[in-house]
Parts: sequence; C-alpha cells; structure tokens
Amino acid sequence: MMKIALRILSILLLVSCQKKSEKKFDKLEKMNWLIGNWEQKLPDGTLKETWTKKNDSIFSGDSYFINTKDTVHFESITLTQKDEELIYSAAVIGQNNDEPVDFKLSSDANTSFTFENPAHDYPQKITYKKVNETNLVATISGKHQGKQSTESYAMKKK
Repeated sequence: MMKIALRILSILLLVSCQKKSEKKFDKLEKMNWLIGNWEQKLPDGTLKETWTKKNDSIFSGDSYFINTKDTVHFESITLTQKDEELIYSAAVIGQNNDEPVDFKLSSDANTSFTFENPAHDYPQKITYKKVNETNLVATISGKHQGKQSTESYAMKKK
C-alpha cells in the first residue's frame, strides 16, 4: 500500500513540475502576436519594426525610420522575461552612451502591454496594443522638456 502511495505522490509531483515549467515564460508568450514585420508609411518616410523570437525567454526587435534616402533613426530592442519580470530594453545609437535603457512591464492583457521607466528622460512609458491580427499601435509617452507628450504609431503587419 505504501509503494502505491509513493508512486502516486511521485506522479503528482512530476505533473506539478511539468505544469510549472510550461508556464515559465508565460508573460512573453502572450506577446507572440508581435513576431513579424510591421510598418507605417508617413509623408516623410517609413517606420518599420521587425520582431523575432530568439529563444523561449527573449524576443529581439529592430525599429527604424527611413526617409527617402537614409535611415534617420535606429534602435535595437529586446523583450526578456526573467522569472516573473518582463523587461523591454531599447538601445539607440548616439543616446545613453549607446547602452540599452530598461522599461519594466507595468500592465498587461492579451492584447496590450505597457512598460515604464519613470527615471528615463523620454519616453517614460511604452505601450504596444494589438488592434487585430494585422494592425498594432505603439505609443510612447511621458514628460518631454517639461511638457506631457504622447506619440502613437499605427503599424500594419507585412
């Protein structure tokens, strides 16, 4: 009887551990819809973001703005889940000594994610909202030169 009880306990522990490990990167997995190529055409150029899944815990992204001839703005982004924390890190060439700036997840739903860093000069808040399967809106906001500012970018999946 004792052997049967120990076997049942072993099986329960094994199943419990498997379920826990399956949920290890659940916050990042909610953002799988972000993977792909996104763009917004504007009168003075095109904004593009490209997202790939590096591994179970990291998404890698590039965001850049191209005018008619040149890349005017380029930033490298990573989304990393460490334990229960999801971090958005952005590195812009020529800013912050080319070092990444971290923004921590402050709110999430299945279709909207907000990251914040109140100590950053601008933006302090970054939000990605899935409109549908082929559209998203990325919004940056915060105080910029003493005034509240918000910029939104409606992008379409390519």
